[in-house]
Amino acid sequence: MNKGHSILYLMLLPGVLLVILFNYVPMAGLVLAFQDYKPWLGVTGSDWVGMEHFRALLTREDSVQVIWNTLIIAGLKIIVGLIVPLLFALLLNEIRQSGIKRSIQTLVYLPHFMSWVILGGILLDLLSSRGLFNSVILPMFNLGPINFLTDGNWFRVVVIVSDTWKEFGFSTIVFLAALSAVNPALYEAAEVDGATRLDQTWHVTLPAMIPIIVVVGTLSLGSILNAGFDQIFNLYNVLVYDKGDIIDTFVYRVGILSSQFGFATAVGLFKSFIGFLFIVIAYRLAYKYANYRIF
Repeated sequence: MNKGHSILYLMLLPGVLLVILFNYVPMAGLVLAFQDYKPWLGVTGSDWVGMEHFRALLTREDSVQVIWNTLIIAGLKIIVGLIVPLLFALLLNEIRQSGIKRSIQTLVYLPHFMSWVILGGILLDLLSSRGLFNSVILPMFNLGPINFLTDGNWFRVVVIVSDTWKEFGFSTIVFLAALSAVNPALYEAAEVDGATRLDQTWHVTLPAMIPIIVVVGTLSLGSILNAGFDQIFNLYNVLVYDKGDIIDTFVYRVGILSSQFGFATAVGLFKSFIGFLFIVIAYRLAYKYANYRIF
């Protein structure tokens, strides 16, 4: 350890202690995944069941459906959440008036800083059977009411669209930063050769952004099992469990509401293990195809 940096290491100490306290100490509770845990018996008095909870996870109809729901919702969020910010960044980059550009950026960033408790309440009011969409907007186009929040298929659409709307502005920052690094001489050379703005975007901008697209896309694989607890919890109901229930909300229901602590811990441990594998794979892919590495 460099003695000259001792004060910097000391500044890191509170953060390290918080990580140990809230991230590593609770890992001792993972032992519940291998027990038929009873709170009144404690960890030492509860029976050991080995891998029984994990076998149940892979055989119970509801848990298997939850895993598929999580993969579908999270996968679509990753795909749409990559395409929309990229397209928006390309369009925003074409605006030459800096004042208008900054104003648009500010407006699209704002939803990112709003809680899903607030946004969930707004969406519930807008999309309910008597909400703005079903009572005003859809009748204007001679369309009947749509069960946005009680039909599983429509619920998935609402989840993906609302999540994209909330996050795409903030995600655009990465692509705008990549756009600012493109050599202006390439555009000048393309313009001299008679390339239109669309040609320049296709043959100059997109090839220059491929590395950051690969990095963002591959690193997103690490969150393939994080379909958004806050969002789903504030929007879903029992009518859409078959299409909208994800691993995190399932763990909450079986662990907190149904007191199946051992099984809920096993589900959470399974999710963490699969997520860890995806993170390792994602970083390997990012290093191989985009030369991106942290260490």
